Amino acid sequence: MSNSRRTAIGVDFASIQMFHYAFQRQAMLPSKKLRNLLLLPLLTPLLALLGGCNMVLLSPSGDVALQQRNLIIISTILMLVIIIPVIFLTLLFAWRYRASNKEAAYSPEWHHSTVLELLIWAAPLLIIIALGAVTWVSTHKLDPYRPLDRIAEGREVPAESKPLVVEVVALDWKWLFLYPEQGIATVNELAAPVDRPIQFKITASTVMNSFFIPALAGQIYAMPGMQTTMHAVINQPGVYEGFSANYSGAGFSGMHFKFHGMSDGDFEKWVQQAKAGASADKADAAGTLTRAAYLQLEQPSENNPVRHYAAVAPGLYDAILNRCVQAGSICMKDMMAADAGRAALPPGVATPALAMAMPVCTAGNSASTAAARRELPL
Repeated sequence: MSNSRRTAIGVDFASIQMFHYAFQRQAMLPSKKLRNLLLLPLLTPLLALLGGCNMVLLSPSGDVALQQRNLIIISTILMLVIIIPVIFLTLLFAWRYRASNKEAAYSPEWHHSTVLELLIWAAPLLIIIALGAVTWVSTHKLDPYRPLDRIAEGREVPAESKPLVVEVVALDWKWLFLYPEQGIATVNELAAPVDRPIQFKITASTVMNSFFIPALAGQIYAMPGMQTTMHAVINQPGVYEGFSANYSGAGFSGMHFKFHGMSDGDFEKWVQQAKAGASADKADAAGTLTRAAYLQLEQPSENNPVRHYAAVAPGLYDAILNRCVQAGSICMKDMMAADAGRAALPPGVATPALAMAMPVCTAGNSASTAAARRELPL
């Protein structure tokens, strides 16, 4: 057999081997349809999880949260005005000026275009001006300390409408809500009438926390010895999630509560039920949140159930805020008033000690002590 014939046979044999290997390789790979079917079981749980998402921030039930949602959308659209053209032009230039496109203009000496420079700098500048204007207006309009001037779009707050005051205390690791007008208190449960302005007065017992009801309004911090304020309104009846949005220790993950948006009639029923059910919850022998009961409630505990108190000790929230719940302790506001008075005296003038100059405020003499202190020289 000649060398040329042996070479041809060898080439044919090699071609057959390569074809056989390629056929086996293709046979081992699943078809496109089969691959899609194999991926379907993996995608189904993911789609199911996404389908259960509640995008409450983009679909709120309170007017303040709705305005904040609109601010998010406006800011996003303004940013997309730059992002989308940049991405599109990046892909367009990469395709048009690819190496294989011989028809594209080739200008290696090009370095400047006044029109292009104006477009590049004018667009971001206009967006910054627009964002600045929106931020300025919304920062003042949505200030949580600012009383509401409307309960919904096109609906102003009625002149005779009185806001519902709720005093909020962040404890370890639970939420205490005091209703001074209704004379009740609850733990890990909050309720308010629909379309009635709400004024939250917020503080904390130990560490900094964050009060957040996404469907109602933005979050606001709760700090010991300080009071923050938030005005809001709920426009739709329902049960909404509230929680702590700031890590505060071991029981932080259990600081959840339910916020009930109700009609006026249902809210009154809820208040009466809270008063009637206080004794059953074993809050206190008389169903009253006394100072002693508060000091016991203040102790760290996790995953606390809902609890109702039929009555609240007078001045309890003010004592919590000024850190003088315990009998015999001096309130912060009195200490600061005494310090301010001493600082105003001329140099060299002796001042009496705080404990001697000012009587100690207790649960039994709070009213008389407050009146007497106003007459004391500082």
